Amino acid sequence: MIATAAKYRSVSIVFVLLSIFVYYYIGYPLVRTEISLLISLLALGFACFLGLIHLEKQHFFFLAGIAIVFRLVFAGSIPNLSQDFYRFIWDGRMLLEGWNPYLYLPNDLIASGTAPVAEAQELWQGMGNLSASHYTNYPPINQLCFAIAGLFAGKSILGSVIVLRLLIILADIGTLYFGKKLLKRLGLPVHHIWLYILNPFIIIELTGNLHFEGVMIFFLVWSLYLLHKGSWKLAAVVFALSVSVKLIPLIFLPILFQWFTKHKASEVSKKTFAAIWKGMLKLLSFYGIVITTIVLLFLPFISKEFIANYQETVGLWFQNFEFNASFYYIARWIGYETVGWNLIKEIGSITPIIVLIFVAGISLFRNNNNFQKTITACLFGLSFYFFTTTTMHPWYLATLLLLSIFTRYRFPVVWSFVIMFSYSAYQNEGSVENLAFVALEYVIVYWFLVYELFFYPTEKRNVETT
Repeated sequence: MIATAAKYRSVSIVFVLLSIFVYYYIGYPLVRTEISLLISLLALGFACFLGLIHLEKQHFFFLAGIAIVFRLVFAGSIPNLSQDFYRFIWDGRMLLEGWNPYLYLPNDLIASGTAPVAEAQELWQGMGNLSASHYTNYPPINQLCFAIAGLFAGKSILGSVIVLRLLIILADIGTLYFGKKLLKRLGLPVHHIWLYILNPFIIIELTGNLHFEGVMIFFLVWSLYLLHKGSWKLAAVVFALSVSVKLIPLIFLPILFQWFTKHKASEVSKKTFAAIWKGMLKLLSFYGIVITTIVLLFLPFISKEFIANYQETVGLWFQNFEFNASFYYIARWIGYETVGWNLIKEIGSITPIIVLIFVAGISLFRNNNNFQKTITACLFGLSFYFFTTTTMHPWYLATLLLLSIFTRYRFPVVWSFVIMFSYSAYQNEGSVENLAFVALEYVIVYWFLVYELFFYPTEKRNVETT
């Protein structure tokens, strides 16, 4: 037994060392146009990730320690798969100088020579014209993180990167803590948490590329834990903090209907009306706390100009930008074939309505009679949005992956590997997408989703464990 355990631990150490090599190479020497090398490194990283979970899933502190080590490998690296962090640093330094970052375009400030931030030229060039020509859309808690980076490293881009990275690593540790507690409360295996915490996609996209979905997810899983615990008022405040990092959790608000009312809409009757109404009052109070907290956080920035700029920027994601889309690309092709031009504005204006109808349907009529089924409904609602959106950047998937660990569905884990195919756009001049890679990505994801929905073993279908 001792010899066998030592053998397994030796194999685990090999997986750890290979993983460190993968993260080091992606964080430092890799050039993002080297797509074949990137995908090969990712494949190796995912193989080690699955191997470590298989061999060490019961050794919590061992895996927690190496999860932190993997993240620290990126400590001194400048992200080379994303340039968003330049805008993060710009916004934080603007805020510290007393300028409202929601009211000024970097392009305008550079052109007029009035940019009030250190290293303005380098940050402007780094963020690129797409970011520099639009108003910022990062909510206030996100802006607070950017300001913290400016406070501790206001004149060093690398210093700011390190501060931002440490914040994201701390958020991941918080997600590990509350995710473990929620899994225990739901009666699920604690080792499910490693599908998120040790996932190379999460480590690379959040810690490596500095995307703040990690901070949003920390607040989200903390809120879910509090909600299941019964502390719904505090859960509402924490949920608002999550929204104030990234807006995406707003899609989950309708899905909480049955958790508060304990009934589907179709079950409303004279006998159930009183109980449902009592739950509805509590739900409306929850909504009220969420909205009030969000408004208070935005209050220092609010003006007519801010509202106009923010609406314009958010609208761009639905009606102007397109990347790594699924059904939208099919609709776009139909538009070219029928009318001869891109119908993104028309499609982008209809899509939010379709998503809202779908989310309302699963909120009111799907059986979400326990917390795990509520989280599964959140998984389906967010999946539908991602499948229909015009823009699906890889890091968006992090929230879906987190939700999946509380369900029996594993298609987000598969997607977390194949979504990295979208980086194939970098091998072309002008970052033109390779639609063959996009098609391969979604064929694999949909195939696995169909399997889990319709061909999953009957005896396991209602069991939320692996």
